[in-house]
Amino acid sequence: MARLVVDPAFTVGALDRRLFGSFVEHMGRCVYTGIYEPGHPAADADGFRQDVLELVRELGVTAIRYPGGNFVSNYDWEDGVGPKDQRPRRLDLAWRAIEPNQFGTDEFVAWSRKAGVQPIWAVNLGTRGIREAVDLLEYCNLPAGTAHGDRRVANGNPEPHDIRIWCLGNEMDGPWQIGHKTADEYARLAEETANAMRRVDPGLELVACGSSNAGMPTFGEWERVVLERTYDLVDHISLHAYYEPHDGDQVSFLAAAEEMDRMISSVIATADHVKALKRSDKELTLSFDEWNVWYQQHFPGELGLPIREVGPLIEDTYTVDDAVVVGSLLITLLRHADRVKIACLAQLVNVIGPIRTEPGGPAWRQTIFYPFALTAQYAGPTVLRTAVDGPTIETAAFGTVPALWSTATYDESTGETAIFVVNRSETDKIDLEIPVNGRVIRHLALYDEDRTAVNTADDPDRVQPRAVDGTAVVDGVCRATLPPASWHVIQLNR
Repeated sequence: MARLVVDPAFTVGALDRRLFGSFVEHMGRCVYTGIYEPGHPAADADGFRQDVLELVRELGVTAIRYPGGNFVSNYDWEDGVGPKDQRPRRLDLAWRAIEPNQFGTDEFVAWSRKAGVQPIWAVNLGTRGIREAVDLLEYCNLPAGTAHGDRRVANGNPEPHDIRIWCLGNEMDGPWQIGHKTADEYARLAEETANAMRRVDPGLELVACGSSNAGMPTFGEWERVVLERTYDLVDHISLHAYYEPHDGDQVSFLAAAEEMDRMISSVIATADHVKALKRSDKELTLSFDEWNVWYQQHFPGELGLPIREVGPLIEDTYTVDDAVVVGSLLITLLRHADRVKIACLAQLVNVIGPIRTEPGGPAWRQTIFYPFALTAQYAGPTVLRTAVDGPTIETAAFGTVPALWSTATYDESTGETAIFVVNRSETDKIDLEIPVNGRVIRHLALYDEDRTAVNTADDPDRVQPRAVDGTAVVDGVCRATLPPASWHVIQLNR
């Protein structure tokens, strides 16, 4: 038995809808035969797959980070604009694939508008620098009358793209990154790039590179060094993290949100330390702009890839357990909604994505599609604190942790509360009580007796959320039963 208490008077903060972002990188089949496939039966006149666009809208994505990722650190943006028959084929050093450059800046902006998402742009601070970042910004955001503004107009885009959020490079702390830098080197470059970009467009939101993951030997110190130089110039610092089971430890994997929660808290502490050092009134926020379940144990590493045409790469097929973990990671982001303002599920299509496609064939929803889509659909504008009294589980990675992981949101205009909760126990169902004045509108759950079940092109609907009967409010208490390894949204009208 567990008891969950939630009250609209106890808030975490306002939910920034950009927390439901995703990520498109020129990697594997995310772009080519993912979102872009001229000649496909579902492609429109621009070559954009309409079946994928429909799923992107259903997913509820609000913002997309582009074009990378590791790809951006060796990318010349000029290669991807202008007449397509004049664009060069280049070797992408990040993923050792031949990039045809048939999809670039203008195509992505056009796709973003059709998808109804806000573009988030990353600049190359690996092999390039301040000049190239400013040129790209001028191309995207300035009207006609400058060299690069005129170039955009000549390419068929008379109005500025008006991109508001820019990432200052990608994972520059990582030795795998083309143009990898020390914290001091990156901090200096990010500072000067931010200064120059604000000369072009002072109203930008800028994201400084944080650590690639919490296991980096420079984690914490990297953030301190970077922020001491850039604190007054940037709005957010980035976090990246991927999760998978290790050595068959599914118990710890189901509790992976503990690691994300601790990483967020650590970065907040470091940012606030720099704020104190600077005697600043500004509160820096976080952009968790790469996160997902990724079975990196199956990836041979960049140098293990042959030079080749663009093709399949890290196309993980996700199980029910993977979906439950993704749901718990979303809960964690919501629990920090006061400081996490942007988050990007990486990636959107095919490459560890919630959407899968076949070239010339169908598109379908992976299991992880559902907790994301339903959280985006039902999350209200204000995140609430939840207090839970319930059982615990023992994990090798995190020690003793609560079996239930939860958050809630509230919509004052409708009086509706949405409770998102995961039962992280592998073996035990939990009977949950929630004191509430009101009624249950709906209870949706994702779980399966076969926790290894997946969705495929041949059986795209094998795993789906289900409506739960029997959840009701009796004598002021909502009672629900949560099976082992399950994700839930319970919507109440107070």
